[in-house]
Amino acid sequence: MFHGIFMVLSPKSCANPDMKKTLVQAIVLLLLITGVYLLVSRVDWMKLFRIEKMSDALEKKVGDIVWEGMKEQSVEAGSEYNRVDSLVTALCKSNGINRKKIKVHIMGDNEVNAFAMPDNHLVVHTGLINAVKNNDELSGVLAHEIAHMELSHVMKKLLKQLGYTVLINLTTGEAGGEAIKQVLGMLSSTAYDRKLEKDADVKAVEYLKKTGISANGFADFLYRLGEKDGALGNLSWISTHPDSRERAKYIREEAK
Repeated sequence: MFHGIFMVLSPKSCANPDMKKTLVQAIVLLLLITGVYLLVSRVDWMKLFRIEKMSDALEKKVGDIVWEGMKEQSVEAGSEYNRVDSLVTALCKSNGINRKKIKVHIMGDNEVNAFAMPDNHLVVHTGLINAVKNNDELSGVLAHEIAHMELSHVMKKLLKQLGYTVLINLTTGEAGGEAIKQVLGMLSSTAYDRKLEKDADVKAVEYLKKTGISANGFADFLYRLGEKDGALGNLSWISTHPDSRERAKYIREEAK
C-alpha cells in the first residue's frame, strides 16, 4: 500500500503533467470533503429542529388568535363556500398538497379581496367571487394564495414587518386587541415584496397547469384589476397585488 502511494508521489511519476493534474484534483476534492464534514458535524441539528418546531407552533397560535377575531363575520356554508372549497380541493389534489391543512373561510361582503393567514387560513370575500367571470379566474387567485402558504410567505411577511417579539407578545396576550387588528390589517391590505409576489405567481401557474386549468384566466383577472374597473367594487386586492397589468404579462409568458 505504501509502495503504491510512494509511486504516485515519486518525482518520476509527478513529472507527468496529467498525473500532476490528477493528483492536485484529488487533493482538492479530499480537502473539500473534509471541510464539508467538519462543517456539518458542528451544526446543532437538534437546535435547528427545535427552532423549526417553535416557528410552527408560533404560526399556529398567531393564526388561531387572528382568526378568532374575525370568524363571526365568516360564512362556512352555502354556494360560494362550496365553489371555493371544490376549486381548492382540485388544486391540492393535482399538486400533492395536503388539503386537510387548508382552512377555507368566506367573508360575506362586496370587498374584492382574498388573502392567506398564518396556519393556512384562506380567506375569500364574496365580492371577489362575484368579480371573477369564471372558475379559471377564481382558481388563479386561489392558486396564488395557496402558493403564498406553501412557500411560507405569510410568516416571512409578518416576521419582517413586526418581528418575533411582537408576534410572541401577541400569542401570550401581552400585545392586546390593537396588535391583532394590526396583524389582520397587514395580512389583508399590505403588499408582499415584488420577489415574493412573483414567486407566488410562478408557483400558481405551475399549480394551474398540473390541474389542467389555463393560467390565462388568472392573467385576464389581473389585467382587469389593473384597469381599476369601477364595476368591480371595492378593489382591496389591488392594494396587496400592485402592478397587476405587468404581472398579467409575465403570467401569460409563464403559461406558454
